[in-house]
Amino acid sequence: MVSTAARIYPLLGLLGGYAVVMLSNPIRLALRDGFRCILRFKRVWLTFALFGFAYFVFQFATFTPLQRSADLDFTQFSSIGSWQWPRLADVWRETPLPAVEAVAGLFDCATTTYPLSIVAAVLLVVNWKGLHGDLLKALRKRYRLWSYLIYLVVLLSAFAALLKPVIFWRLPAWRGTMPEAGLLQISATVDTVAFIFEYLFGVYIQVYLITVCLAWVKGLSFTEDGLFQFAVRRFSYALKWAGVVIVVSTCLVRAPLLIAYFREVPDVLDYLPLERALMSGLIILFSSVQISLALHNESLRAALHANAEFLRRNATRFGWFLLLCALHFWALIACDAIVRGAVADRVAALIGWRIIFVCLRGLLTGWLLASWVSLFRQCETGRVTQETWIKF
Repeated sequence: MVSTAARIYPLLGLLGGYAVVMLSNPIRLALRDGFRCILRFKRVWLTFALFGFAYFVFQFATFTPLQRSADLDFTQFSSIGSWQWPRLADVWRETPLPAVEAVAGLFDCATTTYPLSIVAAVLLVVNWKGLHGDLLKALRKRYRLWSYLIYLVVLLSAFAALLKPVIFWRLPAWRGTMPEAGLLQISATVDTVAFIFEYLFGVYIQVYLITVCLAWVKGLSFTEDGLFQFAVRRFSYALKWAGVVIVVSTCLVRAPLLIAYFREVPDVLDYLPLERALMSGLIILFSSVQISLALHNESLRAALHANAEFLRRNATRFGWFLLLCALHFWALIACDAIVRGAVADRVAALIGWRIIFVCLRGLLTGWLLASWVSLFRQCETGRVTQETWIKF
């Protein structure tokens, strides 16, 4: 009994402290409104869950192939009490960087779009619902002569996204026809180019979901086709900042990895965590640029100036938002690391946990993104302390 109490009391204290923080923080209204938003528009969190599940299926099929039917024995769950559960102290080093990247994703691209980006590339090429034409029109209106160069980059990266699965699928069969180093160089180059489309597709999904949240905030009605087309137009405004992120990410993260396939780059992977952390820090530093461009007709310079003003005027509230986002993502990622350590090679248990994790992460990401839209709008209008600002 003493041992049980020693475990329960700290947990009750932790839950009590969490409840106090959530009920007394200065952005609780935005968090409440974000939760109401995803209850009304479930597509916000289901979209993230869908992309997460698709990526899990890809990873599982690629790196954890089923060897025998016994791997899917769901009686593995009956021995959960005998699993070797790692302590938080054993896995905490794996959690800070993914948590920071998850927080940064709320202000940039909150989901990995591969392999569904392949479907998106096909839909773009076939002009599904006229989105291809809408994109070209929006680029012409926004960037004039530069629009053709941007359009060419998008189209080339879309074709690279289509080639990516074919190359990786046929890579083992091609090893006898040309040197392995050349194959790796080709695949790495295609992957780097395809990253542009995958990232831009993720940004478009983010802009679309931001407009869904904005429609709830302002009490607007909309049709699906109209919202898709509106998101394309708003995406064209967010494209300048997305281009900056692509250039910086390519130079800081992607280019060193790609160059390592063509020439010797000592310890190139050792710098990857630092490079990822710097990218996340850059995105958080300019957190409101994307949403400002998505919600207003303004230039990148104006959005950068608005970001500086936003951070200056709302430093406390924004700091609380970052803290709470980091706390939630860290807790979820820590749970994932602990469960994966306990699951070990139990394939059925791994599948079950990953499905649960994908849904939890989609729900958390959708909630925090909707809360971010609510907080941004409230801070913009100076009505952050008004209880009845949003009518549900």
